[in-house]
Order: sequence, then structure tokens, then C-alpha cells
Amino acid sequence: MSLLIDLFGYLSIVIHGLTITAQSMALGSVLFLALLLRPIVAHLGSAGQAIERTCIAIAAWSALALVLCETATVALQTAVLVGTVDLTIADALHANFAVAGLVKATAAALIALTLFALGQRAPMTPLVALAAIELAAATLTTHAAARLDHRTPLLLVGFLHQFGAAIWIGGIPCFLVAINRVENAQSWRMIGARFSRMSMAGVACIVVSGLTMSIGYIGDWEAFYGTAYGVMVGAKIAMFLMLLALGGGNFLLIERLRARPATPVIRLRRYAEVEIGIGVAIFFAAASLTSVPPAIDLTQDRVTWPEIVERNTPQWPRLASPGHDTLALPALQAKLDAEAARHSAAPQVAFVPGSGDLPPRNAADIAWSEYNHHWSGLFVLAIGVLSLLNAAGLRWARHWPLLFLGLAAFLFVRSDPEVWPLGEIGFFASFRDVEVLQHRVFVVLIAAFAIFEWRVRTGRAVKPWARLVFPLLCAGGGVLLLTHSHAIANLKDQLLIELTHTPLALCGIVAGWARWLELRLDPATNRIAWRVARWLWPLCFVLVGLMLLNYREA
Repeated sequence: MSLLIDLFGYLSIVIHGLTITAQSMALGSVLFLALLLRPIVAHLGSAGQAIERTCIAIAAWSALALVLCETATVALQTAVLVGTVDLTIADALHANFAVAGLVKATAAALIALTLFALGQRAPMTPLVALAAIELAAATLTTHAAARLDHRTPLLLVGFLHQFGAAIWIGGIPCFLVAINRVENAQSWRMIGARFSRMSMAGVACIVVSGLTMSIGYIGDWEAFYGTAYGVMVGAKIAMFLMLLALGGGNFLLIERLRARPATPVIRLRRYAEVEIGIGVAIFFAAASLTSVPPAIDLTQDRVTWPEIVERNTPQWPRLASPGHDTLALPALQAKLDAEAARHSAAPQVAFVPGSGDLPPRNAADIAWSEYNHHWSGLFVLAIGVLSLLNAAGLRWARHWPLLFLGLAAFLFVRSDPEVWPLGEIGFFASFRDVEVLQHRVFVVLIAAFAIFEWRVRTGRAVKPWARLVFPLLCAGGGVLLLTHSHAIANLKDQLLIELTHTPLALCGIVAGWARWLELRLDPATNRIAWRVARWLWPLCFVLVGLMLLNYREA
């Protein structure tokens, strides 16, 4: 139980991100079936029947995933409440979050059951009604439900926001299935035009509700850049603009089909794939928002613009490390060991991972962290430059992925000096600390895509799926970085670090999906888009390297 409580904050964000993803896909698929596919399925012939079966499967399995995620959320929150507060399980299940969660799970279960049992005979009206109930219950778990002022308007715009995400982003998987199954320009135009109208409605819902929630939850410009909530909203806006750009490109291609039916639609499919990936990143950013209070409620400890400028003013990187024994925790442990030796007693442990306390920090700890980031920046900058040279045609530069192995080894040893192999905290005991756990995950990701991408670059991996490991892990690492947090007591310092990490996460997401497009687009028919993608992702690595070189914590 204690380990569960230790990891609760991070687990709740990850599970909530999966919940939002499953919810949007389930509802988006139901709406796709009801509003787009059912009215035209007869005009699509045998392809229409195959598309409908696949879309029903997507909706059913997504609804089932939503049941599992929501049940896990309620169970996790209930277990933590029972373990930390004097409540019984029955009392905890009567809380508003549990009631709303159980309603969501029940509605999703009924959707899944209906679709699995009836398949193509499933009536749309009850399914849409269940989707509305599920969405209403989901709205009751947002920040709006806890507001004292303007609660009803915020609940309404919260409903509208989630509806817009479902009808647009949640419907893209079914749209991708549809355009992959049909083989003629008339069907592409029919599906594309109807989905464009659905998407525009979704975008309108998101924009209107987003602007309203910005006023209700952020309030002013200073809160936008000076709080963790505002920073994450900024990340969502950046990714939303990426989706708009991709959607706009697909809209223009669909319009081009009217005049030139022979226009290749491969870009339409590939852009839709990337939209799904960026949409999932937005959902995890939204999950991160639930872990912090609205910006309008935080009138103290905001970061000011001069503080942001001062922290990000370029300085020469720190390339010399302080000694390990000068760090706060080893110094404290040495002091406790010396006192115990004088009294012939067992030494006291200076810090227990997952205890809820923050480890001590001093100037040497800050220098240690900056050193780590700056040397990591040199690694990533070298990777970006070599990948650009490789793209320019220099064959010897194709071994650039091996530098990632050096970076992974460096981070494994240096990222958490209080744990093995440098510190006294054991390898497995350290996983009780969420920050250490996240660092270890990043190390595994870095090593994995180093190996896969090097094998691809040198011709050792010929399987088509092996080429996609690097972009998927790169984009996935960016998403995980959006959920990453630092255990620092000073709220301003913590936010200033998040202001640095959020652009890094966005660059990782862009780099991953740009590489995906380079691999998936046909350069013969999409020359400009392919060339942009080919050069964009190495430039993202160069930018990440430069940002890491300028990283500071004081």
C-alpha cells in the first residue's frame, strides 16, 4: 500500500491519459458511425460493409479499454483514500469522483456490450445516448466540478471541449480505416468531405470552449506563463496548431480531388496517422492538467517574465562536475554515519525513497544537475549535426544512433546520484521515487531506439516495423516528458524547470512524427512534404541540444 501511495501522483496522470484516449476513441468512433458512415455505407459497396465492421470493432474495444481504465482509476483513488484517511471502501465509493467514474464505466460497458453483441445491427440512437451519458459523467470529474463560482457554465464548456476532441481527434482512427479501404476518388471525396465537416465542428467546439476555459481557469497573461497550469495549456495550444496544420493540408488535398480525381491520397493517410499520435499527446497533456490547480487560483509564487528571461539568458555551459561527496544527501549521510559511529549505534538513513519527503539540495546538487543537462546537450547536438550530415549524403555519419548509447549510459550513472551505482540507495529501492522511475524509463527508451535506428541505418534490420521504432519511441518520449516532474520544494524553481522541459517535449514529439512522415510518405508524389520532414527532425535534435546546453536551475 505504501508503494502505491508513493507512486499515486504519477500513476494517476498516466492512467488518466489512457482514459481520455480510450474515451475519445470510443465516443469518436460511435459518432463517426452515426454521423458519417451509416448515411453513406450503401454508396460504398462491399468496402462500406468492411469499413463498418472495423469501425464497430474500434468503438467496442475502445469502450472496453475505457471500462478498464476508469475502473483502475476508481480503484486507485479509493485505495489511496482508504490507506491515508479514516474511510471505509463504502464511504470512498460514495464520493463524487467514484460515482461519476462508475457511471462512466457503466455507460462504456453498455456501449461495448451492444457493439460486441449486435455488430452491424446495433442501433445508433441508444449508442449516441450512452455516449452523451458517458461524456456528461466525464465532465463531472474535471476542474469545473470543483468550482464554487461559474460552475454550471464551466461544466457546459467542459462538456463541449471533450465533445469536440471526441468528434475530431477520436474519429480519426475510423477515418483512416475508411480512406484505406476505399479505392476510388469519388469515395475518397465523399468520406473526406463529410469528415472535414465533422472536424470543423469539433475544432469550433474546442476553440470556443478553450477560450472560455482560459478565461475561467487562467484569467490573465501573467498566469498563462507564470504557472504550471498555464504552461501545460500552452503546450496543448502548440500541438492543437500542429493538428490544424495537418488537417488543413488534408482539407486542401480533398478539395483538389474534385478537380483532379487522379490525385494521390497517400499524404491524406499519412497525415491522419500523425494526427492520431499528436492527438494522444494532447490527451496526456490534458491529463497532466488535472494534477495541478487552475492558474487563476494561484496568486502567489508565480514566475515573473523577468525571472524567465534571466533564467534563459544564454551562458557558457557547465562542463566540470562537483564531487559526489559535496552533494547534500551524501554529505548528510556521512554526517549521520559519523555520529552513529561515535555512539556505537546503527546509522540513520538520510533519505528513504517514496517517503513523501523531498531530498535535501544544495548548490552542488544544482551544479551536478546542470552538468548532466549540459553534457546531455552536447550528445544530442552531436546527434543532430551528424543526422543532418547523413541526410546530406555523408555515408559515414549513418552511425550517429550509437551516440544515444553513450547518452543512455551517462544518464544511467549520473541522473540520480543518491541511488546505485553512485549512491547508497539500492537499485530496486530507488524505484519508489517517481522521479528516479521516470529517469530509468527514459534511459531504456534512449537505448532501445539507439539500437533499432542504428540497425536500420546500417541495413541490419530489414523488417518494415523496425524502421518505425525510432519515431514511435521518440514521440513517446516526448509525451512522457510532458508528464515528468521534479522533486523540488521551491515552486518557482520547479516551474522554471518545467518551462525548459515543455519545449523539449514538443521538439521530441515533432521530431518523432516528422521522421514517421519521412519513412511513410512517397517522395515521388509528395516531394515537398517528404523533404520538409526529412530535414525537420534532425533540426529538432539540434534545437534540443542547444536548449539543454542552456539549461539552468539557478
